Amino acid sequence: MEFLNNIDWGKQLADNWPVLAGYGLKAVGAFIVLIVGLRVSGWVASMARKEALKRPNIDATLGSFFASITRWFLTAATIIAALQLFGVQATSFVAILGAMTLAIGLSLQGALGNIASGIMIMLFRPYGVGQYVELSGEGGTVKDINLFQTILASPDNVQIIVPNSQAISGVIRNYAGYPTRRVDLLFSVDYGDGLQNAMDVIERAVKSDSRVLADPLPVVRVSTLGASSVDIIARPWVKTEDYWEVRWALTKTVKEALDAAGISIPYPHQVNINREAS
Repeated sequence: MEFLNNIDWGKQLADNWPVLAGYGLKAVGAFIVLIVGLRVSGWVASMARKEALKRPNIDATLGSFFASITRWFLTAATIIAALQLFGVQATSFVAILGAMTLAIGLSLQGALGNIASGIMIMLFRPYGVGQYVELSGEGGTVKDINLFQTILASPDNVQIIVPNSQAISGVIRNYAGYPTRRVDLLFSVDYGDGLQNAMDVIERAVKSDSRVLADPLPVVRVSTLGASSVDIIARPWVKTEDYWEVRWALTKTVKEALDAAGISIPYPHQVNINREAS
């Protein structure tokens, strides 16, 4: 205590005042830079999100993701600038941050791969919500696309979750990718029936459906000569959204038209031939 009492605090404060004042100014400057930087990073991220929502070709999820990345990048830059202004050498801090980022990236490379694939899906749009697709061998209607996975609903309403890295790395079959589709129908008639008459009946039945497009024209041709029947293929074009309804309707309509014309659809049968010994 006697030692402390012998210290001339006033003299010590006067001698060290420039240093203390310098540290104080640095601390105030670093604090101001930190506050302003955080405000600016939040403002820029908000602006980026709003601009993304205004553009129909940019997915809302992708816009939010880029806005978050922008905010965290500006926040990190602000913290580093504040540390340097305060007098802390940020070189080692940046090196440690880089090493941590590398370690986290290696441990989460699967998740990061899904994120990268999700961004590619949102940018290139190989499929969209509401479309029926086949991804990684699984078929269903797309219900949701996020940064990690694509969620499908099968025709019997089973939820199918496909990781984005698998969805984009394989063959993508998008059944709603084009506005029109071709319906392939196969009908079999008996060899004893008039072939041209059967083709005319099928063609009239196909064209009678108003949903069948006139351009391109429906095609009705002989496909194969089977063991028990002649196979005739009909290929009308329809709008993609009408595909299944037209397919089901034409199957019924053609069958009724063939029945009305007296043209039979034969069952598989065999003919026995008896040969007498000479």
